[in-house]
Amino acid sequence: MSAIHIDEASGSDDTGKGTPDLAYQSLAFAVYTHPTASYLIRKDASGTYEEPTQSSLKKAKKGADGIEKKRKKAEELAEREAKEKTEERERREKLIEESKKIVLQEDASLPAAKKAKLVGLAELRGQRIRVRGWVHRLRDQKGIIFVVLRDGTGYLQCVLSGQVAQTYEALTLTLESTIELTGSLQELPEGKTAPGGHELSVDYWKVLGAAPGAEEAFTNRLNEQSDASIQADLRHLVIRGETASAILKLRAALLSSFRDSYAAHNLLEVTPPCMVQTQVEGGATLFKFEYYGQQAFLTQSSQLYLETCLPSLGDVFCIQESFRAENSHTRRHLSEYTHLEAELAFIDFEELMSHIENTICEVVDRLLENPSSAALIKQLNPTFEKPARPFKRLNYVDAIKWLNEHGIQHELEDADGNVVKDEQGNSKMVDHAVGDDIAEAAERRMTDILGTPIFLYGFPAELKAFYMKKIPSQSGDGPVFTESCDLLMPGVGEIVGGSMRIADMEELIVAYGREGIDPAAYYWFTDQRKYGTCEHGGYGLGVERFLAWLAKRYTVRECSLYPRWPGRATP
Repeated sequence: MSAIHIDEASGSDDTGKGTPDLAYQSLAFAVYTHPTASYLIRKDASGTYEEPTQSSLKKAKKGADGIEKKRKKAEELAEREAKEKTEERERREKLIEESKKIVLQEDASLPAAKKAKLVGLAELRGQRIRVRGWVHRLRDQKGIIFVVLRDGTGYLQCVLSGQVAQTYEALTLTLESTIELTGSLQELPEGKTAPGGHELSVDYWKVLGAAPGAEEAFTNRLNEQSDASIQADLRHLVIRGETASAILKLRAALLSSFRDSYAAHNLLEVTPPCMVQTQVEGGATLFKFEYYGQQAFLTQSSQLYLETCLPSLGDVFCIQESFRAENSHTRRHLSEYTHLEAELAFIDFEELMSHIENTICEVVDRLLENPSSAALIKQLNPTFEKPARPFKRLNYVDAIKWLNEHGIQHELEDADGNVVKDEQGNSKMVDHAVGDDIAEAAERRMTDILGTPIFLYGFPAELKAFYMKKIPSQSGDGPVFTESCDLLMPGVGEIVGGSMRIADMEELIVAYGREGIDPAAYYWFTDQRKYGTCEHGGYGLGVERFLAWLAKRYTVRECSLYPRWPGRATP
């Protein structure tokens, strides 16, 4: 038999074969695996293989004895564990068989249970109640089963002990099963914690809808390590989680706060149509469809309809879905998003920006003053601080100058809008110039550096929609700017876009022509200038973006119940 080779530097006792190319690492392992062989050993690859000394062989034999003892100990441990598993399995099978004989009956001598939701249970402490919900968490501790119940309004720890924990249903209970529990609601002793500061001592319960276990168990289908595409496919299950549901609850509170704030300032809510035959922000991002033989679109904005309400309803707002057929996969774009829009009559540009700032701050104050929504913000964004006032106001021209002074460039595009690449395939970066549409990345970087809400205002007319009011030029030449603004928030970027609207009918007709728009389809919009015009302005706020800022979410996709983006319309 050829000698067994050992390389103490690069050999391996796990993958080695004892050959010169696949040497073992230790002489002790070589002696253990080949006790009667001859051995050749070297310190490292630069040395030569030589026979080991007698003293090293003696030491290796002791090491081999140690390896054998470890092997035997491991075998004994494995046998013991296997035996314990078998005994545990047999014990559990016996328990389950015996549990089938146990039939729970509600004790008629106990006080009648009061049906309750999990929210606001504190006032029912000391009483017998009946609750229903889903098994959110489940733990068996020495025959006592702890269930954290969820019903959408809150969470409740429930304790099953004695016979109620010995039924077949108790021993086979799974996460996300729906159950009904009845028992006494008790305040927790000092030093113990549970949702709400109390727990339910269960005396009767039943399964209403069992969730599967084994391969189909909830945590096997979805967990924290699940791929993003799987989470998107299983969005209906994702929203059962504490974070996702907290975001959606905060969203509801946010919308309520906006409605309360608008009501306090006499803005009336209206509901414009989503199926339209006019465009607002340009034809390139319109979803088109056939409407009884006519061409129609999903609305990009309800602004034009809101303007028609001013003469009869006064200042108005809507919370409506808007749609943009923009093939954008950024973390702040959706194909369908909730658009909060408002239109106000008899105001000027300064008043418009002040109104937006006041509304944002008032809504945040309302959320922080309400204990429920304040707790949600604390849960999702522990370091949140309400924005300092006044918001910074930065003119578009000054913003271009600031970007260049701070070395923030943008991608160069050709006449067709394609990004210009260098020989290595990298995007060619250039300084900003007046007339450029400030890119999202540059805009967001500026906002994050300044670290404060910013009104970026006074954009060139060629970058903005046809209906925006122009700022009169002092010299009569150069770029024409508009009374328009974007509100930028750190971490998110633009959350509001607003402007004063063209109030003069002749000016609006000229704007139609410049954009190649047929005025005939907009007769009803033009009539707002024909029959008693007024200075007016408005804005649109992206609810998902606002929520992403408030809850410190990386992407707006987390802030929509069922988000839609290019390629995603499921579930």
